[in-house]
Amino acid sequence: MSNQHSLVGSKIKSIRETQKLSLEEIAERSGLSKDQIIAIENNENLPSLGPLIKIARALGVRLGTFMDDNDAIGPVVCRAKDREAETSISFSNGTTDARKHMEYHPLAKQKAGRHMEPFIVDIQPCEEKEFISSAHEGEEFIFVMQGEIEIDYGKEKYTLKEGDSIYYDSIVKHHIHGAEGKAAKIMAVVYIPF
Repeated sequence: MSNQHSLVGSKIKSIRETQKLSLEEIAERSGLSKDQIIAIENNENLPSLGPLIKIARALGVRLGTFMDDNDAIGPVVCRAKDREAETSISFSNGTTDARKHMEYHPLAKQKAGRHMEPFIVDIQPCEEKEFISSAHEGEEFIFVMQGEIEIDYGKEKYTLKEGDSIYYDSIVKHHIHGAEGKAAKIMAVVYIPF
């Protein structure tokens, strides 16, 4: 887990420094605080995909740039046995104690020039009731593989069980978490126009 965290944080810092951009400039462009960016670059906190997407936009790169290993032109196959063996990326779900509740397993990080980011996401049980929603450009598709989840979307709340799915515009503030403290596994595909 920490290897992938280091990879994301160090790639962001490397791209920013290569472009000769200050932390202040990225903060202004992304709408995030300088402290948030420092924490992400130093691998202290990966809060959610929303801030990473904002940083990618501020740097003029795809979100996938932070997670890429190699660039493959043709199809990319991700075998289940390989996915389980690879490191994942963990995000806090915006709860007050910022524990890591969502573990993302990228499914296409070798695919060059992609506009979709597919993940298998393990959602850990959480007793929190207050969540910090995020919004970013693009669209998201969620399919529940196991368990039950809740999605706060704008002023609405949706409960999805195994086999259910939802497709929404991610410009609306949203948050995904396990229903009533339950664990879940979902497939999430995030589309980000570039």
